[in-house]
Amino acid sequence: MYYVKEAAHVDPMFVADNTNPKDYYKVLEVEYDATDENIKLNYRRLALKWHPDKHGGDSAVTAKFQEINEAYNVLSDPTKRLDYDLTGICEIEKYSLQEYLARFKSMILTCNGLGINQTDRWSQQLIENFESLDK
Repeated sequence: MYYVKEAAHVDPMFVADNTNPKDYYKVLEVEYDATDENIKLNYRRLALKWHPDKHGGDSAVTAKFQEINEAYNVLSDPTKRLDYDLTGICEIEKYSLQEYLARFKSMILTCNGLGINQTDRWSQQLIENFESLDK
């Protein structure tokens, strides 16, 4: 399965608090439309190159190695990769329901130029229903 990050819509409001967004494709030194096999091959090459045991436990090397593992963890999983390609991030569970719905609305409104007139009302009703469950 191939994804093209450049064509994906990234909602700036949803990514705004991500102070250090990572480009996992650049971390693994692959193209945005890289195959699963290319991702795996580059991961192995970089993991061997940056393995902390080869560098005496240097903390900078360890951080680079962890970043490589993080990128591979996202890009090797089709679901995580699609989420990352669409949003530029992968950890949506750290966002509030309101932020998640804003992202969802943004994706709907930009999908083929279609708009949904009742999205605001629907979002508000859904938020109120979830908030009443929390009480």
